[in-house]
Amino acid sequence: MDTKIVKIEDVKAQRAALQQAGEILRQGGLVAFPTETVYGLGANGLDGEACARIYAAKGRPSDNPLILHVANRSMVDQVAAKVPPLAEKLLAAFCPGPITLILKRRAIVPDRITGGLDTVGIRMPENDVARAMIKEAGVPIAAPSANISGRPSPTTAETVARDMDGRIPLILDGGASHFGVESTIVDCTGSKAVILRPGAVTREMLAELLGEDAVGLDPALVGENVVPKAPGMKYTHYAPKAPLTLIEGMPTRMARAFQREVGRLQAEGHTVGVIASHEVLQELHDLVPADLMADYGHQQDLPAIAANIYEALRSFDDKPADVLLGEGTTEDGLGLAIMNRLHKASGFRTLMA
Repeated sequence: MDTKIVKIEDVKAQRAALQQAGEILRQGGLVAFPTETVYGLGANGLDGEACARIYAAKGRPSDNPLILHVANRSMVDQVAAKVPPLAEKLLAAFCPGPITLILKRRAIVPDRITGGLDTVGIRMPENDVARAMIKEAGVPIAAPSANISGRPSPTTAETVARDMDGRIPLILDGGASHFGVESTIVDCTGSKAVILRPGAVTREMLAELLGEDAVGLDPALVGENVVPKAPGMKYTHYAPKAPLTLIEGMPTRMARAFQREVGRLQAEGHTVGVIASHEVLQELHDLVPADLMADYGHQQDLPAIAANIYEALRSFDDKPADVLLGEGTTEDGLGLAIMNRLHKASGFRTLMA
């Protein structure tokens, strides 16, 4: 299969390309498309056979749920059996935006995409290209991230092509994703807003809207063995090809901790790659070659770190490093989402600075 990449710079002027994407989706095909979080791999969310093609293209376990992407509020009612007052507040405050709401599903939603659950994740992306494509398709679009399952999610069309070239007919290129980590997933089926996956809509933002006591964290986020309700909770995700170990602790201790660990690993004969802040990397130039360092931003710039972290992980795919060290960050605000991804990418291998 030939994979075509189409750059979308103006959704009105390039409606023909979006109509083509919509037609592919209506006929059961797959289209990769940009969102403000990461790139998605879309199929007609009301067509179980089309959604099965997503699992095949990604090599994704079939019991891992998919999120339905909608263009507007009326599409929410098309697939959600009930939108409780809690969810209405979140829709009004954060949609379109980087948030997914878990709601009771209608029978129209195929069993194949829900992982056997009676709920479905629904998201209204902020990205203009994504919403325009969904409107042209005329149906909700089921879409996980557009990568081989378990690998870091793509934030550019070029990265999508590395994994999906020859597997899908079309990639819509809308430029680099703004946030760089997947949407916040919030379970709205109970009395509290329960965060199942952290993202750019932070716990603090939810608490400001709903009240501190009305927001909780799912037990799966802290390692308890429970049935997952959302994508990305059951299987290893975001992993680079070389094993990654995180170094966590106070920012002021990071550089010295990296120097010690790099020296130890090199003495054992390893080729070490480092994914870290600008502040740490400038202290490692005498130990690590420049091409084996990935700068994810300044230590206090959480939006930059989130936007850069997946590309930093993928940057070592074609480099000779056989072990990777990554710098942890705070778990406040957006840091909770960053550390969630880094912990999964590292398999929870951590050292303290």
